Amino acid sequence: MIDDRLSRCVAAFMPGATGVKDVAKLSGGASQETWRFDILHPDGTFGAILRRAPSGYGAAPGRAAGLGNEAALMQLAYEAGVPSPRVLHVLKEDDDLGTGFVMQRVEGETIARKILRDGEFAEARPRLARQLGGIAAGIHGIARARLPELRMMTSSSEIAELGREYRNFGWPRPVFELALRWLADHDPGPPDEVTLVHGDFRHGNLIIGPDGVRAVLDWELAHTGDPMEDLGWICVNSWRFGEIDKPVGGFGSRKDLFAGYEAAGRKADPERVMFWEVMGTLRWGVMCCGMMQRFRQGPDHSMERAVIGRRASETEIDLLRLLAPRGA
Repeated sequence: MIDDRLSRCVAAFMPGATGVKDVAKLSGGASQETWRFDILHPDGTFGAILRRAPSGYGAAPGRAAGLGNEAALMQLAYEAGVPSPRVLHVLKEDDDLGTGFVMQRVEGETIARKILRDGEFAEARPRLARQLGGIAAGIHGIARARLPELRMMTSSSEIAELGREYRNFGWPRPVFELALRWLADHDPGPPDEVTLVHGDFRHGNLIIGPDGVRAVLDWELAHTGDPMEDLGWICVNSWRFGEIDKPVGGFGSRKDLFAGYEAAGRKADPERVMFWEVMGTLRWGVMCCGMMQRFRQGPDHSMERAVIGRRASETEIDLLRLLAPRGA
């Protein structure tokens, strides 16, 4: 049982720990397994999370930073003052738990519907966009010399890669073709500064409480590249969950996002952010197609992959709105 293996693992890396209790696999997370548990210790009970790769396949072929790098990045973020769980242990072969790491558990909410609608978060919502701007600035300010080896991504390479991925599915989508053409015509070229990019900075990967953002999670798509990518990604309509008039996560404005970013000492470029919003919308559409393909072909025929896969059609509507001539 995983309880026994976790108990042995915890006793090895935390002196005095006597075992674990309340081990439970959490729902959500289409790419990695997440387990919640409590560490028993004479000084008290410590909440923890195990994040590990499912057996049989990787998270995001060609894109995943790797769980070892993900743990290193989370710890760097924690040390830099970015809201992030503290990494307690990176799994070793002797732990018999696979590939992954154990981190401190941060309490809060990740479900967008609750964050956007429940009264518990009413006071936090107006502050979130500005807060996220500051957090993004903190991520982008982590010194590149301290980063593990990561994939480098440019706007041009992303356009080419998305085009290849989309065409490999063999499912022609004229709106995706239109978006690829628009991106090629509006490619802004290399940024003035290449930084760490979280790569998946949006609802579901943010733990939020009544006081605001408590932690940034899931660094599996982290890479180096244009920092404006993260600001564009949080503005993709798919992460607004029906609150389309509030472009930043369904709770705030781009103005507040940029203000928070610039208050932290970095400069936002709205035109580049819009380019990456279009790119992000297409990327999510292609990722949805990939989920549907994996559902159809296996090995994972889970309902979660099918539900995500069908959302590709939503991104086509979003792209048409983004690419419509202004004023039309």
